[in-house]
Amino acid sequence: MSKQSLDTLGITAIEFLQSYLTSLGLSAHIHFELEGCVRNKTQQTIAINFAKINKKIAEHDIEGQLVPEYWRNQWEYVSLFAGQSPLKEAHNLTNVIKLLPSLFKQQNIDEVLIKPVVWSGDQAQLLLGSKNIFQGLNKSIHIPNAIQTNISVSDDQGNNLIADSRLGECLQQCLMNTSYACALLFLPEHDAYERLTLKNKYGLNDELCSPTDISGGHQGSIALYRRYGKHNQVLGEDVLIVNHLNEPLVKQVNWQKTARIEHRLGASSLHYNAYVNVIFALLNVVDAVKVFRDKSNKELSVTSSSSPLSTPLPSSLFDDKEALGAYSLFEQDNWFEQSLNQIEYVMVAPNNSQPLGIGSKIKRAILNKYHNKKIVLTTSTRTDFD
Repeated sequence: MSKQSLDTLGITAIEFLQSYLTSLGLSAHIHFELEGCVRNKTQQTIAINFAKINKKIAEHDIEGQLVPEYWRNQWEYVSLFAGQSPLKEAHNLTNVIKLLPSLFKQQNIDEVLIKPVVWSGDQAQLLLGSKNIFQGLNKSIHIPNAIQTNISVSDDQGNNLIADSRLGECLQQCLMNTSYACALLFLPEHDAYERLTLKNKYGLNDELCSPTDISGGHQGSIALYRRYGKHNQVLGEDVLIVNHLNEPLVKQVNWQKTARIEHRLGASSLHYNAYVNVIFALLNVVDAVKVFRDKSNKELSVTSSSSPLSTPLPSSLFDDKEALGAYSLFEQDNWFEQSLNQIEYVMVAPNNSQPLGIGSKIKRAILNKYHNKKIVLTTSTRTDFD
């Protein structure tokens, strides 16, 4: 089954899920963040005109912008909170990934790298105990690139339920429960699993901070953000008045508007399907709402809000001698398929329509990408590892 047919099925599934949540008086909000790099054949450091690129992105009706990221030649696409639906957000990410190579080409930049790892992407070493000061001794940095998903839910009055209720803990726990078996969706290629080993394998613990397992709290890989972010910074801070040096004099804090779950496990990849990952997020929202509204479950068992406990992610795409890979785990698990089939049935049954088993179709299409070898995944021979 082609990628286009998977996208078409995904669009239909998202429409079912959005309509279902609307029937409950709720709206889900999904926002993506995508990291990547650029490379030129001749220049080591590249000057990117972000303003020019962002003007073009806006002209294509994409609610997002490109900003500089931490490492040299690394950028980040950041979704804007502009009221777009989850389906529109999936369109946005899909379209911006297609658009970026031509936008960078207009600035005479040869290559756009939307990959889990850019091998030897930079050369630096942090000063001991510092987070942003580099010492003279350089070593190769293999840059990890992420796709993050931000999720929040509002009621029909526009109240952010992640901020004002236990729905935040419910959603965080649901995502922690489903991410292991569904890792194939957001870690879709071989190098996504190499990315998980970068810190230990190449001695980059001080330089890199990407998550490597499933964990909760407000600093874990599936983080619940209310008042504070992953670096303990205050969230939702708006500057109202500045002085002549543009320094803030009066601030207002409204963390309730930015409260959300951030799923930080995804790896940047051209094989990442935005529609499938929006479905994954929305199915978890549906499950979380069920738990949240279950009056019999007054004492919700939530370990993720404060517990340091973590769960390893699958260590490979396919099975090895020690454990099942992400492909087999997704193939054998039935949560994604059955949950989506059930939503379809609920939405089409009142119209006397025949369900298509859309969850089964989408799962089969995802697995077929690998079974038919439409993605060639090999372990490259590299000589630039330290």
